[in-house]
This record gives sequence, C-alpha cells and structure tokens, in this order.
Amino acid sequence: MEKLRKLGRSDIEISPIGLGCWQFSAGVGLVGGFWEALPPPVVEEIIDASLQGGINWFDTAEAYGNGRSEQALAAALTRLGKKPGDVVVATKWLPVARLASSIGATIGERLSALSPFGIDLHQIHQPYAFATVDAQAEQMAKLVQEGKIRTVGVSNFSEKKMRAMHAALARRGVPLVSNQMQYSLLDRRLESNGVLAAAKELGITIIAYSPLAQGLLSGKFHDDPSLIKSRVGPRKFLPNFRVKGLEKSRPLIEELKKIATAHGATPSQVALNWLCAFHGDTVVAIPGATKRRHAEENVGAMGFTLSADELRRIDELSQRYR
Repeated sequence: MEKLRKLGRSDIEISPIGLGCWQFSAGVGLVGGFWEALPPPVVEEIIDASLQGGINWFDTAEAYGNGRSEQALAAALTRLGKKPGDVVVATKWLPVARLASSIGATIGERLSALSPFGIDLHQIHQPYAFATVDAQAEQMAKLVQEGKIRTVGVSNFSEKKMRAMHAALARRGVPLVSNQMQYSLLDRRLESNGVLAAAKELGITIIAYSPLAQGLLSGKFHDDPSLIKSRVGPRKFLPNFRVKGLEKSRPLIEELKKIATAHGATPSQVALNWLCAFHGDTVVAIPGATKRRHAEENVGAMGFTLSADELRRIDELSQRYR
C-alpha cells in the first residue's frame, strides 16, 4: 500500500484506500437491504485481509443496518486484537427528518455501537435536514470540543453547501476535513460541478464511494451480463447494467483490462489506482468487499504505478462520464 495521506487539514493519516462497510448492514432496513447478510466470520475475514494489506481506516454509518454495520466492524476489530487508536474509524449521522440537536442527542448511540473504538471522523450523511448548515456545524464543533469526535466531514454536499459548512466550522475553529461523494470512472460529475476544485482549494479530502461503480468497472458484468440477475438489491434495474449501458462502457473496460495485464493487475485495481492517483492526494477511495478475495484485491490496487500515458488514456476514454 502507498504511504499514508493526511485526512484534510487534520493530523489524521489514512491509507489511500479504506474499506467501505455498507455491506455489513446484516440486510436490515431499506439501506441495508441492498446487500445480503454476511455472517460474522466473513466480516472478520474481510477486515483481516484489509488490515493485512495496509488499510488503516474503515467507513461505516448509522444508516447501515441501523447501527449493525458499526457493531459488526467494532466486534471484528476487537476479535482481531485491535485496540482504540490502532485504526481510524469514520461513521455518519443521518439528517433526514431530524433537527441539528439530533447530532448531539445520538452521539452516545454511535459511540456505544462502535465501542470500544472512538469516532475519528463524524460525517453528515446527506445535505437534507430540518436544520441549517450553521446549526449542524455548531453541533459538530461542540462534539469536537467535548472530545467525543476527532474531526468533521460531510457527504453528498454540493460545492455551495460544502463551502458553507467549511466556513461555518472555521468560525468555530474546526476544519471541514472531507466530503464523501460518489465518484468513479463512470461517474465524474464532481469534476465539472465545482466540488473537486473547491476541495483542492480548501484542503478537503474527497472520499470516493462506489469507486468501482457497484462492480461495473471489474468487467465481470461485461464478460457475463447474466451475472446481474442473481445479485441482491436494485442494481439489476439500473441502466448501466443493462445491455445498452454495458456496451457504452465497454471501450473503457477493455482499456482497463489491457493496462491491468501490463501490470499483472485486475481492471478493478487499475480503476482504483487511477482514482487515487490522478488528482494527487485529494481523492481517497472506499471500495466495499463481500468476500476476503475482494478485500485482498482492493489492497493490491496501490501496489503499482500507472504511467502518465496510462493515466491519460483512461482519462480520455472515461471523459463521457464527466
């Protein structure tokens, strides 16, 4: 794994690739139902492979199985002998239909679910709430000052809202360290909507979720389109997974395969490598994993260096998705 990077303008150092833990939701709730329930031994194997490969941080959320992902993560880390301070833990508060006061009112639940691990990065999961950005910033800053969380991030915030949160936190002496956004070679909207440019300007880390476009960039669905029929959740109904969508992205997939062969890697690893390298240290990624081999593949993504020509070729073929 490549050397650690700073999380925004904080003293926290993270690996370029972390582990997204949405899939540890135990199949509970609308959000958790996207994935099949994983038994604890499988969760532990995935986390162990991630740790062995150099990943030092994990991203979960209240919404992932109503806290079950947080609990599964903490339990597996404990069984693997990890202690508070050994890893970086990120979670999220869900603002939907809530007031800003809910941030402080629910922090005990988050800390309990993650016990004995603390919260290194607490994020506002969505920009939609019955609260102003300023009110949310006030609550988050208070948690930092009380020592209940270390840093503050947001997720899915537009450039305007991200700048507003950055300014509101700055007035309270707290930096905004991250914005978690959907970003992949098949979804490059943040490059043209101002989010990426503002993040670079303000020293905010972009945490890319769905960095493999829900598995599309692996090429497996292009090789065998029937695979999607057996997958749990709504992916099978999305346009990108249908025949027309697969044909649109096929030229990019073929290029990823070609470059992967040259490096003894996989298309997924090339896609992750590009994401974490193309913009310097600004972008980190949190691919998920439902099997140990998926986690092992993730950690191998930063084990090689893409040439300037390879970075350019990938960029050009994926430009249609900006």
